[in-house]
Amino acid sequence: MSDSGPGLQSISDTAHWVAYYRAMESERPDALFRDPYARRLAGERGERAVKSLRRGKSSAWSMIVRTAIFDEIIVRYVQRKSVGLVLNLAAGLDTRPYRLPLPTSLEWVEADLPGILSYKCEILKDEKPVCKLERVEIDLRENDARRRLFARLAERSERALVVTEGLLVYLDPDEVRGLARDLFDARSFRFWLTDLGGPRVIRMMNRSWGRQIHAAGAAFRFAPAEGGEFFRPLGWREVEFRDFLAESRRLNRRMPVDWLLRFWETVMPRRTARRMREWRSGALLLERM
Repeated sequence: MSDSGPGLQSISDTAHWVAYYRAMESERPDALFRDPYARRLAGERGERAVKSLRRGKSSAWSMIVRTAIFDEIIVRYVQRKSVGLVLNLAAGLDTRPYRLPLPTSLEWVEADLPGILSYKCEILKDEKPVCKLERVEIDLRENDARRRLFARLAERSERALVVTEGLLVYLDPDEVRGLARDLFDARSFRFWLTDLGGPRVIRMMNRSWGRQIHAAGAAFRFAPAEGGEFFRPLGWREVEFRDFLAESRRLNRRMPVDWLLRFWETVMPRRTARRMREWRSGALLLERM
């Protein structure tokens, strides 16, 4: 993957963008997490991508909060729910198998396009993961290849957690339904952790970053008005939703206009609460029914 060229050139470049945010957080003295590999993985492309986006740096809070919440949930489910396998779909430049306190017996599988995985392998070639790590080169839009992968992995663990961080937003509702059904058919896939935003959130993201994302060959598409209930007819029930705004306050990584929102919460609490429900965005944990 070349570091030349401005902004976002392909969907894989969003992984550099997110890695740059992780590097920003990791270099703070009060960091919520430490990713010692993020700066190398982000490269110059990550920095350029953030600078090319409207309010790129000031928008880091949401992805930093998302990373911290995902870390918490993954560690908790591995330790308390006896998860033996984690499948990270569209893993990008994620480094959790290297930096989280995971048992050495845990199997971690990363699935993504060949280009992004080969780039990551090269950068991390001298580093050792803390658990068993397998990388699978795959285009997740190829249904047959995806189903073969799920069927193979379903035989390796009685209790698996699937992670789709930053993936579903780029799919249309029918593609998400197909993915959800395929995951449900893999009987040992017990839990599914993803991020989810509402329609107003996606409209705002498209206004701010839609042009750059479109230039990278993608679009923000998936934002079901019914939230986690979208997945119930597909065999998955919501067990936990961690709202990014609420978590940003807990973690002290507030969005830049949080002071204004707090003012409106004081002046017009009911109206503000009603409007904020339309802007819900957070980490969604699902369990197979």
